[in-house]
This record gives sequence, C-alpha cells and structure tokens, in this order.
Amino acid sequence: MTTLTYRDYLHIDKLLSIQAPRTPDTAGTEVVLAEHFFIVAHQTTELWLKQIIADLGAAAEALAPDPSRGQEGLAASDGELSAEFLLRANDLLLLLYNQLVALEKLPLRLFAEFRPFLDNASGAESAQFKAFSTLLGDDQSDGKLYETFRAATECAGTSVAEVCRLGVHSGVHHRIAELLLDIGNAYWRWKVAHLGVMSRSLGEQSGTGGSSGATYLAGRLAMPFGELRRLRGEVHAEMAAHHAAQRAA
Repeated sequence: MTTLTYRDYLHIDKLLSIQAPRTPDTAGTEVVLAEHFFIVAHQTTELWLKQIIADLGAAAEALAPDPSRGQEGLAASDGELSAEFLLRANDLLLLLYNQLVALEKLPLRLFAEFRPFLDNASGAESAQFKAFSTLLGDDQSDGKLYETFRAATECAGTSVAEVCRLGVHSGVHHRIAELLLDIGNAYWRWKVAHLGVMSRSLGEQSGTGGSSGATYLAGRLAMPFGELRRLRGEVHAEMAAHHAAQRAA
C-alpha cells in the first residue's frame, strides 16, 4: 500500500502551480516577484476566508436554540463549542490584518508596473468576502451570526440587553457576546488596513475594477453587530448614572 506523503496530502504540486504572474519576464525579476507576492497574498486571503466563513457558520449552528430544552437555553457544551469556532475565526482575522501590513511593503514602482496586467480583476469581486460581510452584518442590519445569538438568548428566557446588564453573571451568553465584539473589531481593523493599503498605493486614483478606490472602501466601512454595541452603550450610560447618583448621595 502506498504511504500517504505530506506532498500528496496537501496537493503541494498543484498548490504551488497556481501562481501565474501576467507580467512578462522581460520586465525584470523584481517586478515578477512583486506580482507573485501580490497573488499569494490574495490567494491565501481567499483560503482563510473559506475557513473563517466555515467556522462562523459552525458557531452559528452550535448557537442555534433547541426548543426541546425549553428555557434551559444554550447548553454549556454547545456554548463552549461555539466559542472555540469564534476564537479561531478571530485569530484568523488578525492574521489577515497582519498580511495586509506585509502587503504595504509592496514597492510603489513595482505595483505601478504590473498593475496594468490585472486588467479589471478586483478584490471587490470576491464572492467569499461578500458572503462573510453578509454573515456578520453591519451597524444597520444584523447578519445570521448575531440573529442566531439573539434567538439563543430569547430561547433561554432572557435577552441580549439582559446579557449586557448581567455581564459575567450571564455565563456562556456573556462569553459569546464578548467574542462577537472581538470579531467585529478584528473585521474593522482588517478593513481599515485595506483602506490604508489602497490609499498608500493609489491615492485618489480609481480601483482596479473601476471603483473609486480608497473613497469606495471608506464608504463601505461599517462595524458589525450594531444592536449589541448600542445595548452595551446603554448599559454603560445606566451604570455611569448609577455611580454618579451614589457619589452625589
């Protein structure tokens, strides 16, 4: 029987063959390698997005309320499982952020030389990024992940607002809420970093796919989990008023 090798298990030959810079060899090694770096950065982003979307979907599935438990709500084991998925997704978003920091080091002169060969290809076309953004939602509309969390709290006979008020005393619900905020902040930092890379490289020029470039990205910056943030803000205001009244007494 043939022994499975690392090379075969990961399809290394295929994996390393799909980087295909369009810059002609006559342009010079540094330009070809710069485009190769650009391709690798975007290909790995798509791979990590695949994992993040799968992890967040699994987190939502673990959170989904089970009517058979009545007001027992979220089982501790399901909550911890959901937390594991959320923790990994958060760490991967930090990895994507650091990858963009590395992409900032792409020399302007080299990007300007190979950029015409990208034609109209643009990250704005990424179906996975759109699916990811829809899953998280924004400050105006809730995504599937938050909707499932809210349903889980309601099934437990409580609410997201009460979870915010009780803090650590609400148990696993509090932990999930904190992780959602961590993911929202990591997502925000990643998008801001992308805006920084675009602004640094293109200034006010149009994006590759014909968008308005940095202006387009700036207009799409939005924090996920808007309701959760608003509820926490209300709790903060209530606590501040309570402490102020105590000091005045």
